[in-house]
Amino acid sequence: MNGRSILLVEDDDAIRESVAECLDAEGYAVATVENGVAGLEWLRRSGRPDLVVLDLVMPVMNGAQFLEAVRGDPSLRDLPVVLMTAALPSAQLPVPVADGYLTKPFELDQLLETVARHARRR
Repeated sequence: MNGRSILLVEDDDAIRESVAECLDAEGYAVATVENGVAGLEWLRRSGRPDLVVLDLVMPVMNGAQFLEAVRGDPSLRDLPVVLMTAALPSAQLPVPVADGYLTKPFELDQLLETVARHARRR
């Protein structure tokens, strides 16, 4: 166990489960939720993880809306967030500024390197 915690916000069950399993195998404590609303509720209830890995395109509350809420909260604004998406920027859903990015599909080594880099900044 490396002592670092990750909140994974991803609506696709298969991606959420596989990413969580990979991070868990590397010693991260991983909590998972299926959308931005559930992610904000988790943060209010459970505290501050070392990193949020966030999907961009989700129902209920997308990644851009989640990130805007996090950056607008003084207690969370410096929380590291890595955005993962297969979506290209569009006028309807611009890609927000995050601490790191993963483009789906990504390789396991890309995931682990990106998470390690951003989870240790804190």
